[in-house]
Amino acid sequence: MTQSPGKERKAAIAFILVTLFIDILGIGIIVPVLPELVKELVEVDSPGLIAEGAEGAAGSRTEGATENLSAAENFARAGKYVGVISATYALMQFLFAPIMGALSDRFGRRPVILVSLFGLGIDFIIQGFAPSIWWLFIGRVLAGIMGASFTTANAYIADVSTDDTRARNFGFVGMMFGLGFTIGPALGGFLGDYSLRLPFFVAAGLALVNCLYGYFVLPESLPLEKRSAFSLRNANPFGTLRRIRMYPMVAGLAAVFACKSLAQRGLENVWVLYTGFRYEWDASMNGWALGLVGIMAVVVQGGLVRPTVRRLGERRTVIIGTVVGAFSFLGYGLATQGWMIPGIIVFGAFGGVSGPAIQSLVTSRVDESEQGKIQGALTSLTSLTNIIAPILFNTFLFSYFISDDAPFLLPGAPFFVGFVLLLLSIVIAIRVFRKFPGTATD
Repeated sequence: MTQSPGKERKAAIAFILVTLFIDILGIGIIVPVLPELVKELVEVDSPGLIAEGAEGAAGSRTEGATENLSAAENFARAGKYVGVISATYALMQFLFAPIMGALSDRFGRRPVILVSLFGLGIDFIIQGFAPSIWWLFIGRVLAGIMGASFTTANAYIADVSTDDTRARNFGFVGMMFGLGFTIGPALGGFLGDYSLRLPFFVAAGLALVNCLYGYFVLPESLPLEKRSAFSLRNANPFGTLRRIRMYPMVAGLAAVFACKSLAQRGLENVWVLYTGFRYEWDASMNGWALGLVGIMAVVVQGGLVRPTVRRLGERRTVIIGTVVGAFSFLGYGLATQGWMIPGIIVFGAFGGVSGPAIQSLVTSRVDESEQGKIQGALTSLTSLTNIIAPILFNTFLFSYFISDDAPFLLPGAPFFVGFVLLLLSIVIAIRVFRKFPGTATD
């Protein structure tokens, strides 16, 4: 006895959402342990270096000072490796997201998703056993490539969604991100207390079990007659971005998406540094705050997107959600006391309704045979902002405006720039919506 199309759609969406959750959980699990593992692999406590520096020292005070200097230098070295590894991960996603999308348009979503899950599982095992920093580097390269499967997952969601459920389903995607980043770091920190490598093996097990489950359960969402040929030109990340121009309204929405994404990636990158500097928050305080961010993301993305879009329409949801996000950035930059931050987090979370509304508008205006390529372009945009954000928000804005070289002390500078980026995205969205009038439902 076969299931009805509606039940098959629900089962398929459920699997894809679980897949996304496991991918994000796997990323989140290693967040608290990756820097420590890097420090271990670059031999930050090298006794040879300390002894070399201490050679000829006159007394214990000099030797202690040399040890402290060595530890600081080694910590800085480890930090540089972490930065390079993070940027490389984002770069791989940028380069391979359109390839994954184009492959899924040619061969179907199912095989690309399953291969990505299997590859991600093997990759986490490689990172768990990594005997040197270069093995870990290779592992993060592979993780970036396999993590580009977000493109295919979004295309799958677009395939099995209807006009009525599209915004809600992309809201569920946001909810999975929120859950993954809420549970992942907490779980990784807990497992890391036992072993720095254990979180990698747990993430590997989750990915491989999900791959096995999908092999027996996951149906294909893209019929043979709707598939398109694969070409390297279409798989070029910059070529895919140019492909967006085939859909003028989508091109405008992509600009909105890029501004919003750059602001959000900047917030994520500078958050811990900012709260530590301005409010003297420790890891525990940041853990509670980021947990609240995740919880609110689940509430908003999982429960408020569909009724908001149904009541306001997709276009108004985009504008109102982005306005809320902009003022939350302004609040972060102006907040003088740490107790103000939780209230701003709760307020700003309601701006999360704009992302699924943009995704819904994009997918509703793209041919089914092009969904993978367009989703690949959007994922590439996100990855591009992941490369730019740490340099812009951390290295330049935050570091400069708390340094002696700055004309005045302004630690909230990154959030003020994020506020401007979101205002820019609102202006672009209004112009796009005026140029391309929609129906009453969007």
